[in-house]
Amino acid sequence: MRRRVVFSLLTGSMLLMACRPDPPPPIQPIPPAASSESAPASESPDPTPPSSAASSSEPSAPAKTGKVIVLDPGHNGGNGSHAAEINKQVPAGRGQTKPCNTTGTSTNAGYPEHAFTFDVAKRVSAALTAKGIKVIMTRQDDSGVGPCVDKRAAAGNSANADAVISIHADGSNSAGAHGFHVAYSSPPLNAQQGEPSTRLARALRDGIRDAGIPTSTYLGQAGLAPRADLAGLNLSTRPAALVECGNMRNADEAAAMASPEGRQRYASAIAAAIEAYLA
Repeated sequence: MRRRVVFSLLTGSMLLMACRPDPPPPIQPIPPAASSESAPASESPDPTPPSSAASSSEPSAPAKTGKVIVLDPGHNGGNGSHAAEINKQVPAGRGQTKPCNTTGTSTNAGYPEHAFTFDVAKRVSAALTAKGIKVIMTRQDDSGVGPCVDKRAAAGNSANADAVISIHADGSNSAGAHGFHVAYSSPPLNAQQGEPSTRLARALRDGIRDAGIPTSTYLGQAGLAPRADLAGLNLSTRPAALVECGNMRNADEAAAMASPEGRQRYASAIAAAIEAYLA
């Protein structure tokens, strides 16, 4: 308790007077503590925000069609330095033998057929895989040797492929020679080399021609070439055809084959033709 001195006007004396204490400040109520049980659900932190979940989701895989395609890109990058291996004789069908493989041709500027065929085959594979079609390649790189032509045919047979497509390019020095053609085994040696293979050859011819790529001016007729001397076709027990995409010694076609845009054009045409055949 505080005291204060008051001077009395009546008595002229000092008086001590007791004073009441100052009133205490009003007590402010304390808000109740927040309860996690009573907090609205929207205020709870979300450990996996929708935006994060969406950004980390994988794109859905294409539906499987049940179809199997074997792509056979011609030759291989290591063939040229392994002459003994690729020159050994292997079965070629019709009672014949042939060298295991060859080096292939090239453009006059040196772009090799083996690089062209492998790049186009990879592009075709990507297009078909995106449609749910299973694709098997007879070789997985462009630096190995072979495989031999009989082993390439065996790959399609063992896979029970719906179609086997060999991809090549030609190397004719004939003046003005240009254009593509599709080869198939003739006369057929089994049922699959008959109507199924000729239908595959026609589908490839039509698809590539419809893409604006001209048919051959120097081999086959109207883009089709029946052959009895190609081991991969003779030994096949599945529908099979071989595409010679063009002449690498022709300046215009060589330029197209050496460019990514040109290879994509060939690949898109072949992939669309294979889809048409499967349909």
